[in-house]
Amino acid sequence: MDHGFSSGAVDSKPVYNPLMAKESPWSETLLKSKLPRLITPLPGPNAKRVIDLDNRYISPSYTRSYPLVARRGRGALVEDVDGNIFLDFTAGIAVVATGHCHPEVVAAVQRQATELIHMSCTDFYYEGMVELAQKLAAISPGRDSKRVYFGNSGTEAIEAAIKLARYHTGREKIIAFYGAFHGRTMGSLSLTASKAGQRTGFGTLLSGIFHAPYANPYRCAYGHQAKDCCRDCAQFIERELFKKIVDPREVAAIVVEPIQGEGGYVPGPSEFLQDLQRICREHGILFITDEVQSGMGRTGKWWAGDHAGLEPDILCVAKGIASGLPLCATIARSTVMDWKPGAHASTFGGNPVSIAAALATLRLVQERYMENAQRMGEYIFGRLAGWRNKFRIVGDVRGKGLMIGVEIVEDQQTKEPAPKLRDLIENLAFAKGLLILGAGANTLRLAPPLLIDQEQADFAIDTLEVCIREAESLGSKPN
Repeated sequence: MDHGFSSGAVDSKPVYNPLMAKESPWSETLLKSKLPRLITPLPGPNAKRVIDLDNRYISPSYTRSYPLVARRGRGALVEDVDGNIFLDFTAGIAVVATGHCHPEVVAAVQRQATELIHMSCTDFYYEGMVELAQKLAAISPGRDSKRVYFGNSGTEAIEAAIKLARYHTGREKIIAFYGAFHGRTMGSLSLTASKAGQRTGFGTLLSGIFHAPYANPYRCAYGHQAKDCCRDCAQFIERELFKKIVDPREVAAIVVEPIQGEGGYVPGPSEFLQDLQRICREHGILFITDEVQSGMGRTGKWWAGDHAGLEPDILCVAKGIASGLPLCATIARSTVMDWKPGAHASTFGGNPVSIAAALATLRLVQERYMENAQRMGEYIFGRLAGWRNKFRIVGDVRGKGLMIGVEIVEDQQTKEPAPKLRDLIENLAFAKGLLILGAGANTLRLAPPLLIDQEQADFAIDTLEVCIREAESLGSKPN
């Protein structure tokens, strides 16, 4: 489908490739290899120096799984401050969709930075912002016309959606799900229910928020098989919440991740998601999908909800939208985004440089990388298909495209979570040059840049197999 993107380069000007510049001391090494190269013990001396300073000056609220001190990135590779090169299967937490420092994104950023860096769309107009909004509207689900609000991050996209839902409906209550992660500012944090530590110590959060079970066939809240799990989890809202807790006429929105991110990379079954949409339609409730992590082609389609045929009233996107620059969008039906001037705005949202990066990113994702995400996702899932039989600590393999979760358990029969083994696998992978992160209590997340090839996929899977075997061996030893 043609969504209005032009073919060819970003424009007719030559594309500047920083990796080919003479002043780049690392370009030759990286251009010769697509795989890791470790030259020092980890962490190296320069990394240790930075980490010591970080421990002294930086907020302790950040979570770090292992001592990577990044210096440069190119494609799916990251170089640390000691010259060690890693294969990045995190994509900066699903952010650098087109890879680190994609030459065409870099060129778009450089051109824009020489023309206009900031004016503030709160008070002035940008041509690029209108162009990006048109493109986002074109690729958003449903035929209804759309309007777009721009901010800086995923949590801002959710905050805007919360405010818009209350403004448009005149209702206050909102329903979210256990296992959800929607951000860390006070409104989005009120919807978040993935880890108690993310909410601890912050006092009373937003009122009028209710949580329901998320359909996870591997860990159904009711102990059912997949189909019954989907039905019960969705109907809990009608059977329990609407009858005992909250009148549906007071509910402004239901907010859901089509694939839970921090909840453990859990894809919402199509029946479950479609039932939620039905409930919203029947009760005049706005249906909001959080595609902050799952959108922008990561699942092989523009949006994870596309796999279930969803048409949300409000769609939230961030992370991969601008290949690493801060940007988010809250996309809503034009009839829903009816708030008045001054109701909501952002000084930096829709920054011209971020917009330029996003325009380049959307074109690259459409022309090259969304299809690659589907193809490489199918390849990786093919390689992972036998892991439950091969490894006794692998409980579940799930996801779509290049959004893949591997749940690590103590025992496949009891499904007891094994967070320490999961963390051990992360660190073993780091020691071998592979960057991965956890999701939820005990899941490994694989979320590489959308441009990876089969050689890189094979390295990652081969490395993880070695790490899982080591973890199984170490985990079976008596304390």
